[in-house]
Amino acid sequence: MSSTSHSDLHDLSLAQLAAKLKAREVSSVEAAQHFLARAKAHDDLGAFVDINEDVTLAQARAADAALAAGNSNAPLAGVPIAHKDLFVTKDFPTTAASKMLTGYQSPFDATMVTRLADAGCVTLGKLNMDEFAMGSANENSAIGKVLNPWDRTRVPGGSSGGSAAAIAARLVPGATGTDTGGSIRQPASFCGITGIKPTYGRASRYGMIAFASSLDQAGPMARTAEDCALMLSAMCGPDPDRDSTSLDTPAEDFTLRLHDSLAGLRIGIPEEFFGDGLATDVRAAIDGALKEYEKLGAKLVPISLPRTELSIPVYYIIAPAEASSNLSRFDGVKFGHRAKEYTDLLDMYKKTRAEGFGDEVKRRIIIGTYVLSHGYYDAYYLQAQKIRRMIADDFQSAFKECDVIAGPAAPTVAWALGGKSDPLANYLADIYTLPASLAGLPGMSVPAGFGEGGMPVGLQLIGNYFDEARLLNAAHQLQKATDFHLRQPATSAK
Repeated sequence: MSSTSHSDLHDLSLAQLAAKLKAREVSSVEAAQHFLARAKAHDDLGAFVDINEDVTLAQARAADAALAAGNSNAPLAGVPIAHKDLFVTKDFPTTAASKMLTGYQSPFDATMVTRLADAGCVTLGKLNMDEFAMGSANENSAIGKVLNPWDRTRVPGGSSGGSAAAIAARLVPGATGTDTGGSIRQPASFCGITGIKPTYGRASRYGMIAFASSLDQAGPMARTAEDCALMLSAMCGPDPDRDSTSLDTPAEDFTLRLHDSLAGLRIGIPEEFFGDGLATDVRAAIDGALKEYEKLGAKLVPISLPRTELSIPVYYIIAPAEASSNLSRFDGVKFGHRAKEYTDLLDMYKKTRAEGFGDEVKRRIIIGTYVLSHGYYDAYYLQAQKIRRMIADDFQSAFKECDVIAGPAAPTVAWALGGKSDPLANYLADIYTLPASLAGLPGMSVPAGFGEGGMPVGLQLIGNYFDEARLLNAAHQLQKATDFHLRQPATSAK
């Protein structure tokens, strides 16, 4: 194995890097040092919130030792990744990008962290996000904004904006993200990378700081569908002893069907995803990607998801209601931020939460508490749950006519920093990702071209329950026919 420097490691996909590590053409320590150096060189992006070189290099040395001894069958042995700061980690602080968790160090790792470590991954550090995963622009972080590597005057999307920006800028080959209402798919679209949210319950939520428990789901973000398939294979599987929402569905190798032909695949095109709110530049890119699918043998089928527009009010009742309950544990008593001056316990609660939470988090807690309060539960929360069931039924009706549903991941390309200061404008930008989240369906975003200002556009693919392999196959075949996923921001070449 050569000990010379490898200056182009960041140009490799996660799968390519894994192959080189397995072949001993590069060491895990070399790879880790290379990406740590890049993270430092591009710290102005705001993507990383914590790095610990000693921890990372110790993990890399252990991976090298296992590979050298021939003791590692781990599919991702020695591959460096990073985790969204919503996953607790015993070797790195976890803040959920909030002042409320300043200084918190978990005594255990989240299941997703453990499973990826078991697959051989080395942790580079923790990635920035919207506070408690609440936001669509990564402007709600108490640690600082994240910039889009394609244009640093624009947002990277949220809430997994740090993960998306780090991958797009080639600071890390893969990362974890979480998706409650589109927080993997929308930033993947804005940053020109690939990301997938699996079926709700396929990936354990243990150790993932809860926002909305019936919606939150972990998933991988990377350059390619193949990379995501490798990571997702390690992430999925039952976790019944630690996560009551974990499904009893066996782990699966999602790489096995990547090369299947798309001949005869029925792709549903929902009319509601192509209305007046869709920007013309985004529509042009999506139409181009759909034509590529037709060339690959797929058939486009018009479908309807009639309750799409109701997904926004339904989501912004259910998610805040669950958040108001989940975030009640952050009160300054046992861990995290506590107000310095207070008169009694109630005053300590009030001042701690007023100081510790950001504006968007407070807004959602207040909304959630309101809709759960006496006299409003039936009128708002219960009605929202009924409509949620109807939205899920709409998808099941559509899947009788198609195998996969395709459309835009977001109505526009990434907007300017501070460009949507009105909270409602941010909420409306989630129109295409919310329905699949409410239904618990798997969905992903795949690079599909470029729009206004040369900014990336993502194609959203939605599958039926447990059909992640088909989604990844469709995404992989599109990536074999196009090169959008290979293009990179000019800044990442430095």
